[in-house]
Amino acid sequence: MAEHPSGRENSRIVTSGVADDDPHLAFIYQEAVRGLTQQQILVENMSTRAGSLVFATAFANSLLGGAALSNGLGLWDWIAVALLFGIGGLIVFMLWPYHQYTFRFDPEELLDQYVDGDKPSTMSAMRRALALRIKADMAGNWRIIQRLRVALQIALLFLLLDILAWLLAIAGA
Repeated sequence: MAEHPSGRENSRIVTSGVADDDPHLAFIYQEAVRGLTQQQILVENMSTRAGSLVFATAFANSLLGGAALSNGLGLWDWIAVALLFGIGGLIVFMLWPYHQYTFRFDPEELLDQYVDGDKPSTMSAMRRALALRIKADMAGNWRIIQRLRVALQIALLFLLLDILAWLLAIAGA
């Protein structure tokens, strides 16, 4: 008696009639997607940190700035205000939504490239191509993330200097 492939087995047969499910490529693709997901989480965490920086800056400047400015404007007050504007500019840079991240694929483009073309791609070929594309997308995202990381570090340094300037202004140094 001839066995007929079940729906599950039939879905693994590609247009050419050859089974195509390379576990190595499936694993590599899965790891590429996991890496891209981790990168997206990192970007979201950077935005959260920038938001926390807004709060910390506002709190420190309202608390210390009020006390320092009660004595009039001096050199340290102006330095603190300049640092405050520097922090503000860096925060705007970090939170402005102009960054061109790539965290997903365009479904229409995928259909055109892998399904609706002259010769539909096998799952292994598609996973391989998409894993390489994810790698390129991650490299492009990483350049943006590095700039944001540096901006966050500079803003944190400015915050520390800002607090120091306010304290020196309060001390009358």
